[in-house]
Amino acid sequence: MKAKWLSVVLIFMMIMVLMPQNMASAAEGSTRQIPSGGTTSIRTNGPAVPGAPSKTQPEFRSEVEEGGGNNEVVSVDRPRPEFKWKHGIFPRQPLDAPKVRSSKVANLNPELQLGFDALNHFDQRFGANNGNQFSLEPPDQGLCVGNGYVVEAVNSAIQVWDTSGNDLTGVGDLNTFFGFSAAIDRANYPADGTVGPNVIDPVCYYDPENQRFVVAITTLHVEDTYPFDYTGKNTIDVAVSNSGDPTSDWTIYHVPAQNDGSDGTPNHGCTLDGATPGPCFQDYPHIGADKYGVYITTNEYDLFGPSYNAAQIFAFSKNELAAHPASINLTLVENLHLAGTPGWTVWPAISPAGQYSRDANGTEYFLSTIAGDGSETGNPTGTARYIGLWALTNTKSLDSASPTLSYKSQVVHSQTYVVPPTADQKVGDLPMRDCLNDTSDLFDVGLGCWWIFLDPPTTWQPEVASHPDSGDSRMQQVYYVNGMLWGAAGTAVNVGNAIKAGIAWFAVDPGMDRRGNLYGNVRNQGYLALAKNNLTYPAIAMGANGKGVIAFTVLGEDYYPSAGYVTINAWGMVGPIHIAGQGLGPDDGFTGYKAFVGDPPRTRWGDYGAAVIDGKDVWIASEYIGQTCDYETWLYGDLTCDGTRTAFGNWGTYISKVRP
Repeated sequence: MKAKWLSVVLIFMMIMVLMPQNMASAAEGSTRQIPSGGTTSIRTNGPAVPGAPSKTQPEFRSEVEEGGGNNEVVSVDRPRPEFKWKHGIFPRQPLDAPKVRSSKVANLNPELQLGFDALNHFDQRFGANNGNQFSLEPPDQGLCVGNGYVVEAVNSAIQVWDTSGNDLTGVGDLNTFFGFSAAIDRANYPADGTVGPNVIDPVCYYDPENQRFVVAITTLHVEDTYPFDYTGKNTIDVAVSNSGDPTSDWTIYHVPAQNDGSDGTPNHGCTLDGATPGPCFQDYPHIGADKYGVYITTNEYDLFGPSYNAAQIFAFSKNELAAHPASINLTLVENLHLAGTPGWTVWPAISPAGQYSRDANGTEYFLSTIAGDGSETGNPTGTARYIGLWALTNTKSLDSASPTLSYKSQVVHSQTYVVPPTADQKVGDLPMRDCLNDTSDLFDVGLGCWWIFLDPPTTWQPEVASHPDSGDSRMQQVYYVNGMLWGAAGTAVNVGNAIKAGIAWFAVDPGMDRRGNLYGNVRNQGYLALAKNNLTYPAIAMGANGKGVIAFTVLGEDYYPSAGYVTINAWGMVGPIHIAGQGLGPDDGFTGYKAFVGDPPRTRWGDYGAAVIDGKDVWIASEYIGQTCDYETWLYGDLTCDGTRTAFGNWGTYISKVRP
C-alpha cells in the first residue's frame, strides 16, 4: 500500500514539474508621497561649434566617475542565481535556434505615410545645451505621439515635432529638462560642480484620456566635487506635461529608488561586495498604462556590488499625474518573482484609448521572457520555451488615498527563443576605424591620426569593423488591445543555413477568473527573419482595428543599419519586410573599438525601439545609420562629415508613420 501511494506521489510531482506553472505570487504595494520637483520645459540653448576632441576634456562619463561606463554602472562578473530546473521552465541543455523561413522584402511602401530623420549622435552631443554633453551609445528610444505632437527622447536628448514632421522645439538635453545640472560644464571643467548626474534609459507615454505626455528616466546622482563619483542615490524621475502641449510646461517628480532604507525607500538588502550593505540601482525602466495607472518597471541590481535582485513596479495614478499636484502617491510593488525565479524585464502593456482590462477592479498586464544569460533569471542556457505572464490587479485603487495593489504571475508555454548573436554589417566607410589604424606620420613621427584621441599606445591593436549588439532575449515592447496581449523579443534564428538575429513575436490571451487567479495561453506566435541579414530590437504596436506593426533595425550583408517594419493583424498574418529608412553606411561608434572600451569591444546598439498607436496610424522609431563619408572627408571636415556625425559616433534614429 505504501509503495502504491509513493508511486502516485511521484507521478503527481512529475506532472507538476512538466506542466506550465500557474502558481500566483502576490504582494501589496507600499505607498509614499513624492513632492513635486517644480516645473520645466524643453529648453534649447543652441548648438555648440563642433571641432576636434580635446584630450583634456572627458568625452565619456566613465572617464570622470568611478565605476560604470556610459550606460552600465559597474562592470562586474555577476554570480548566476541557482540553476532551478526543478521548476520545469528551464531546458536541461541549450535549445537550438529555430529554423525559420526568410521573409521577403517589399518593393513598395504603400502603408508608409511619413518618415523623417530624428535625433542623432550629432544632435545629442552638440545640438543640446551648447554641447555640454557626453558622447553616448546606445541612444535607446522613447517615443510618444498624441494631440498632433510627436515626442522623442534618447540618451540624453529630447525633441518635439508636429505630426507632419516639422520641428517645434529644437534639441533639448535631459539633464536640464529634469531640473539637474548639465551633464558636464565644459567651460569650467574640472572645477567643482561641473559634472551633473547620469540620466539614462528614457521612456515616453501619451495618456489619451487626459491628454498628457509622460517622460521618465533613471538618474544616478554624483558628488559635487571632482572626480564626481556616484553617491549611491538614484531616482526614477517622471515629467508630466501640464497640458496637451509638450512644447509648454511640465511638472517633475523625483522618486528616490536606491531602496536601502534611506529617503523613505524600503531596504532590499543590496550590497557593495555581497556582504556590506549598499544601495540598489534601478536599471532599464519601461512604461505602460491601463485605465487607472501609469506603470514604470525596472530591473534592480546592486549599484556597486555583484548581484541582481528582481524586477520592481513603480505605480502612479493616471488622474493624479494629469492634475500635477504639489505631491503625488507612488506605490512600489516590490521584488517580482515568477515560478520561484526573479522577475526580469517585466514589460508593462500600453493600450490604444479605451482598450483596458476591467478584470479584478482594473488590471494591468505585463510580459517577460526567462532566457537571458543566467545572471538574472538563473537560466544558464540562454534558451527557453516559456514566457512570463503577469497581472497587476485592483489598479482602480490608485485613485484612492491608500492604494492596494497585488500581482500574480505564471509561465506560459511558447515557441523556442534563443539569445541572438551579434550582427554583421555590410562593408562600407569606417573613418573612425581608419583613423585608429593610421600609423603614418600625420602629426609627427609615429603620430598618426589616432593621436587625436589617444596617448601613444604601449601595444598596437588594429581595429576591425564592429558587430553591433543584437541585445538578448528579453521581452521588448508590449501592447494590450481587444483582450489580447502582444509582445516581441530578440532571438537567434537559423535562416538560409546561417545563425542570425531575428524576432519572436507572441499573442497571449490573458484573463482573471472569479477567484482572482491569473490564466492565459499563447494564442498565436511566429518568427521574423531575413536571410544574410539580422533583425534587431523589435517594437510592436496593435490598434483597436486589429492592425499593427512590428518595427526593428535591419542590418547585414545586404543592408547598412536601416529602419524596417512589417505589418501584422489580429489573426497573426504578417506582411513582407519594408525598409522605412534606408541605411547609408555602417555603424562607426566608439563602443565598437578596443581603443575606447577594451578588448573585446561591445558595440552598443539600440537596447530598445518604440512603436505607438495614434488613431489608425502606427508611429515607429528605430536606430539606423543615416549618413556616411570617407576617411578624408571626416578627417578634414571637423571630424563631423559636414555635421552628420561626431568624432565618436554616427548613430541616428528614424521616425515613421505607418497606416497598416
